[in-house]
Amino acid sequence: MGTSIFGIGLSGLTAAQAGLLTTSHNISNVNTPNYSRQEVLQGSRFPQFTGAGFIGQGVDVDTVRRVYNDFLGAQVQQTQAGASQLDTYYAQLTQLDNLFGDPVSGLSPALNDFFAGVNAVASHPADVPARQTMLSSAQALVSRFQLLDGQLSEMGAGVNSQISSTVGSINADATGIAELNKRITLATAGAGSGQPPNDLLDQRDALLADLNHQIGATGVQQSDGSFNVYLSNGQALVVGEQSYRLAAVPDGNDPQNLQVGLQTASGVVAFRVSDLQGGALGGLLAYRDNVLGEAENQLGRIAATLAQGFNDQHQRGQDLNGQLGGNFFTMPVPQVQDSVLNTGSAAIAVTITSADALTASDYRLQYDGANYTLTRLSDNTQQSFATLPQTVDGLQISLGSGAPAAGDSFLIQPTRFAARDLAVAINDVSKIAAGAPIRTSIATANTGSGQISPGSVDASYPSAALTSTVTLTYDGATSKLSGFPATQALTVTSGGTSTTYAAGVPVPYTAGATISFGGISIMISGMPANNDTFSITPNTGGAGDNRNAQLLAALAQQNVVANGSATLSGAYGQLVSFVGNITRQAQVASDAQAKLLSQVQQAQQSVSGVNLDEEAANLQRYQQAYQAAGKVMAIADSLFDTILGIAKG
Repeated sequence: MGTSIFGIGLSGLTAAQAGLLTTSHNISNVNTPNYSRQEVLQGSRFPQFTGAGFIGQGVDVDTVRRVYNDFLGAQVQQTQAGASQLDTYYAQLTQLDNLFGDPVSGLSPALNDFFAGVNAVASHPADVPARQTMLSSAQALVSRFQLLDGQLSEMGAGVNSQISSTVGSINADATGIAELNKRITLATAGAGSGQPPNDLLDQRDALLADLNHQIGATGVQQSDGSFNVYLSNGQALVVGEQSYRLAAVPDGNDPQNLQVGLQTASGVVAFRVSDLQGGALGGLLAYRDNVLGEAENQLGRIAATLAQGFNDQHQRGQDLNGQLGGNFFTMPVPQVQDSVLNTGSAAIAVTITSADALTASDYRLQYDGANYTLTRLSDNTQQSFATLPQTVDGLQISLGSGAPAAGDSFLIQPTRFAARDLAVAINDVSKIAAGAPIRTSIATANTGSGQISPGSVDASYPSAALTSTVTLTYDGATSKLSGFPATQALTVTSGGTSTTYAAGVPVPYTAGATISFGGISIMISGMPANNDTFSITPNTGGAGDNRNAQLLAALAQQNVVANGSATLSGAYGQLVSFVGNITRQAQVASDAQAKLLSQVQQAQQSVSGVNLDEEAANLQRYQQAYQAAGKVMAIADSLFDTILGIAKG
């Protein structure tokens, strides 16, 4: 009986000691991230049958269990992936919002200063200092465009760097999880009875949590205790003891950006951006492709529209040397990127034909062997053509040279680099075309009340500029005007109705009607008398003429962007608003996701976290159990001594 009591007391000592060790382990790891508290599970030994019934044989320690809820763990991982994505997305947007929203270093002050310089020339067209101010403010505006574009480019390079770094962290976590899978499998099998290696399981969960900081991933436990890890697109990242590597490589369609893919023996199998959701990587890709590229395109569209609109009007003016104006700005050229997978020899040429029709989108042109398909990437609108050239959204797309092969693809970026490539084309103040190339006048001998407007020219005028005086004579008997050039048809517009007349023929006079020919438009009003004459002559003495400068200055208030929907300043305001609204939305979403993550983590910690008060109570409980088991052992020893005493007697 003494021996039986010894065994029971020893089992109690062993169980209490296991409880003390486990409780001490919990207390020591109270501040260890991702640690799950552990508890001892005990079970009574199989009793011994006697004639008096079954008598207990003590206690066994069945296992040390990790207190962990799989559902809460998976919920924390998923919520963490979403929170990391939104947090990264918002952090990147904040930089962009600060760049465009700065009232000093933004584009608006430079635009205002430039058009103030144009207005100064309009007020003093012959004043050299005013002209120099206009050129200097134009250079400052170009520098501001280039500065903003440079900062956007730096942001893009920074995103690519972070993508590479994040991919490296993902690979390291995947390798660590695979290694832990191996150790967990060996430890579980080595225990014989399949006891769980709790601390190794916590280490693996910590790596999985870190992985979800980088990219959305899901762990699926296998029968041998290992975890298979899958990305949001279903791609396996870890299978048992085998991990797979991701790689960040230049995009075959857009080499300035990195794309993420699976590293295989034969190369990298690229993923679509939509396949990679969650984590910092998902936030970086969403920012780069959905916001940063859009911002670059919108800024470039403003630069291209400014360049073409200002150039068009400047070419209709006349400089101090009596010459027609040339390009004031260097017109940016759309960029075309050939896919690295192309097998044909085609070179696609793209030119801007109408800057006001430009969108803030990139395009992909694909050839299937018979037809071309053009996809506007901002909304995936597609158009198909059997031949080139074609004009779409203000762009003329043509086959420059060579021939495409079936499957060839081309990325067209009409405005992505326009802010970078904008430049001032002139450096001589005398070449600013502030005057108009024509003058109008009435003869001093006229006796009627007829008046002629100063006249204006359109884009077709420079190709057939006026070289001699055109004198129009009013015939009172027929109420017609004659003397129009014999080589140019003309159009008379009155009350919204236009009538075309053959070149050189007299036309009926209508007071206030607009008469257009050879790129020139005039308006004669009042009541001319018979033989009254009106002259249109080249402007040979226009040093003090400001008519074209006034039209140039008026561009600041005209809706010249996005099919006449916004002014230049308004378009920049829309860009600032676009970035600001998205940043605010991201902030709200990020804050909400962070709160949700905190709630889920608290729920998990309520199950798995270490409670020091509870552990202190457990220490006292196991201490008392240990002391009580020791007392049983002492009694057993006393009983054994008594038996020995009887034997001696």
